[in-house]
Amino acid sequence: MLQLNLALIGLGTVGQGFLELLHEQRESLTTRYRLAVHVVGIATARRGAIFCLDGLDIPKVLAHKDDLTTFPAQPRLIRGLSTQTTCTRPGVDVVVEVTPTDLTTGEPAISHVRAALAAGKHVITANKGPLALAYTEMTELAAHRDVFLGFEGTVMGGTPVLRFARKGLAGCTIHEVVGIINGTTNYILTQMEAGQSYADVLAEAQRLGYAETNPAGDVEGHDAAAKLVIVANTALNAPLALSQVDRTGITGLTVTDIEAARQAGDRWKLIARARRTPDGGVIASVRPERLPLSDPLAGVSGVVNAITYYTDILGPVTITGAGAGGRATGYALLSDLIELAERG
Repeated sequence: MLQLNLALIGLGTVGQGFLELLHEQRESLTTRYRLAVHVVGIATARRGAIFCLDGLDIPKVLAHKDDLTTFPAQPRLIRGLSTQTTCTRPGVDVVVEVTPTDLTTGEPAISHVRAALAAGKHVITANKGPLALAYTEMTELAAHRDVFLGFEGTVMGGTPVLRFARKGLAGCTIHEVVGIINGTTNYILTQMEAGQSYADVLAEAQRLGYAETNPAGDVEGHDAAAKLVIVANTALNAPLALSQVDRTGITGLTVTDIEAARQAGDRWKLIARARRTPDGGVIASVRPERLPLSDPLAGVSGVVNAITYYTDILGPVTITGAGAGGRATGYALLSDLIELAERG
C-alpha cells in the first residue's frame, strides 16, 4: 500500500472538485490501486491555510472552504502557513497546485512548482503557467530529483489527451497535432453560426461563466497557445516556447464571414496546430480556420474540445471531450495521482 501525504495549494473550483472526488473515490483508490491519500495541508492566498500531519477531514475542509480560519481546532493543527512554506513542509509527499493561471509571469504557480520539486516532492498541477512558460525547466528538475510531475489537467480538463499521446499511442510517432482546445471560443463560434453577433454571444458566454469579464485570454488565443505549447512538448517531444506560436484570435470574425463559410460547406473554428519540421523543430499556430464539414473537428460544437493526432502508423486519431470544469479537471488531478501510484 502506497501512502501519500498531500498538500493542496489553492482551493477554487478545481481544488474543490478534486477534494470531492478524492473523498468519493477513497475506497476505490485503496482497493483498486493500493493507494491511501491523506490530505495534510491546504494553503491559499486569501482564504487562509491549515496544516496537520494527522490528516484533515475533507468534508470539514469543504464546509469551511470560503474561510479556512473557521476550520475547527484539532490536535497539532497549524494555521497560517504560507503557500510557499506548505510546498516544502517536511512530511508532505505530493503537492497539488491549482492556483489561478498567469501566462505572463507564471506566478505564483511557477515558484510553487519549482520549490516543491527542488524539495523532492511529487507535483501534480492543472496550472498551465509553469508548463507553458518553463516546460523544459520543470520536467528536467523533476527528472533530476527523481520525482513525479503530473500535468494532465492543463489541457482539455479531464479528457486524457496528454496521457493518450504518451501511452495510448505508444509505438507511434506523432508528427502533427491539430485541435480545438479552448471551449469559450468554440462556444462563441457555434452560436455565431446560428446567427448571433459576436458581442451578443460574448455577453451570453460571460453570463454563463464560459468567458471571463476580461475575455482576452480566450478570444485572442492566449489560452489555446499555452495549451498548444504543452501538447507539442509532450506529444511531439520537441521544444516549443509560447513566443514561437503564431497567434490570431477570433475577434476579427463577423457573422458575414461565418455565414459565407456555412454556405460553402465549411465551418470556422479556432484551430491550434503544431507540426514537426525536418530539423527537429516545431511550427505552431493558433488562428481561425475554415474547415470542411468532413473534418472531424468541424463537428465539435459548444464548449466541447478535441485534438487530432496525426501518426505514422494509425494516421489521424481524434479524441473529444470536456475541456474544462471543476469536477472534470479535478478528475485529471486524480488520474495523475493514480499514475504516480502505478509508478511504484
